[in-house]
Amino acid sequence: MFIEPHLGGKFRQEQAGWIEVIAGCMFSGKTEELIRRLNRAIIAKQQVEIFKPVIDRRYHHEKVVSHNENAIRCSPVNFANDILLLAGNCDVVGIDEAQFFDEAIVEVCNTLANQGKRVIVAGLDMDYEGKPFGPMPNLLAVAEFVTKVHAICAQTGELASFSFRLNSNDAQVMLGEKGEYEARSRTAFREGMKERKK
Repeated sequence: MFIEPHLGGKFRQEQAGWIEVIAGCMFSGKTEELIRRLNRAIIAKQQVEIFKPVIDRRYHHEKVVSHNENAIRCSPVNFANDILLLAGNCDVVGIDEAQFFDEAIVEVCNTLANQGKRVIVAGLDMDYEGKPFGPMPNLLAVAEFVTKVHAICAQTGELASFSFRLNSNDAQVMLGEKGEYEARSRTAFREGMKERKK
């Protein structure tokens, strides 16, 4: 379980910010964990702003929604730099589906953290081919706190860290749900990719 850090000592006056990244495959609970942390900040009476890429319209246009149907309101944005314009004087910034943003999301998160904000980012660490996805590797590199979450493999029942696409679409970005994707262990993912290439 993630415990929110406490800053003490000589830097306490400066209100340092930081970046937290929640990464993993589809159906691993990334968005669920993001919503949990943001709700705790709201309970603590912190000012929270939440963002997601405008292309993510799977459940709701103006809410971040988990696969378990937990939801929290958000602002959909076209570009990472829009977040800087909209974050204002908030204490905590939540960002979902970070893999869909342009590379500028890394500098945006660093800028927000340098302004003293707690930045919580969730996203897929790998695409459907098992390759690092978009800006996620760089976000993982600059984050102070990284949480890797796992799903359960739909084929073997083992821990899963890969998102296997069930259709033949070869576009890197393809929004989908159960029916289009399933979580798989390394072994089941490799077997599926071998079958796909036949």
